[in-house]
Amino acid sequence: MNQSLEGNLTYDFTLDRIAIQDVMLRYATGVDEKDFTLYRSCFIDDVEVVDFGPQPVHGADNWLYHVENAINKFRSTQHMLGPTYAVIDGDVAETRTDVQALHCPVDEAESNFILWATYKTRMVRSDTGWKIQHHRLVTRSSRRDKD
Repeated sequence: MNQSLEGNLTYDFTLDRIAIQDVMLRYATGVDEKDFTLYRSCFIDDVEVVDFGPQPVHGADNWLYHVENAINKFRSTQHMLGPTYAVIDGDVAETRTDVQALHCPVDEAESNFILWATYKTRMVRSDTGWKIQHHRLVTRSSRRDKD
């Protein structure tokens, strides 16, 4: 954080961009490593998550429960992220992150699932850094393949 000539606090755009990108990197790492503590750290308590299923999910603990159940059906996943585009307005950032996610089922007889999508995410600055407040999945395409 910097101080302007008028004495008001201003924020360093570059540091904010890095911190916002790091949220998405922790997000992907948390899922792929099944480190649900790391994953949970990406969200404010009253997050809203939409378009990952038929119903929106409200609350970080509810979302974490949903993700743990879903991700444990896979022996491994790999979420490859493009750079996060962010429009920052004070303590709020509207972001866009492209993702290609490979999901390898526990039952090796099943096909691998590949998803191409975009995360549309609103983040807010908190006392502990940037956190996801609203998270939406925009599916571009998907495919099932054998190993």
